Amino acid sequence: MSEADTPDDLREAAQPGAGEVTATVIVNAPAEHVFAALLAWERQSDWIPFTRVRVVEGDGGEGSLIEAVTTLGPAVLRDEMRVVRVDAPYEIGVVHCGKLLRGPGVLRCTPLANGRSQVVWHEWFHVPGGTAGRVAWPVLWPGSKFSLTQALRRFARQVEQGRLP
Repeated sequence: MSEADTPDDLREAAQPGAGEVTATVIVNAPAEHVFAALLAWERQSDWIPFTRVRVVEGDGGEGSLIEAVTTLGPAVLRDEMRVVRVDAPYEIGVVHCGKLLRGPGVLRCTPLANGRSQVVWHEWFHVPGGTAGRVAWPVLWPGSKFSLTQALRRFARQVEQGRLP
């Protein structure tokens, strides 16, 4: 475990923050297949724009440390997350434990009729910047929701086309 996510620090980061965002998509594929695609961390680079994802510690399962680096022009955002729960084929829980992005997140996969699945991606970020950050969040939230929804739609298309996992 790195210094950034000692047990006490991880416990603090696991508390829900004020910045909450959710996205949902229906995927025309069985839950087991969809879940395997969600757990293929490094393949997230294929469906989350401008982002490279890698497993830093572990095998991608519980206890693993995942790093996602998003680069847009000169701006670079590094997101470290610890995988805290894997309940196949239903749920993956993470705790964002980096310096800037902190808070719990969950990817849920629910089997539906006719071999379809619903994916829900929910994040509760600690909004940086104190009061100013909390005031700015309502302005930033629509962009976060839009980006998350677009990424999940790309994910669904790639799963349905057999390109994931």
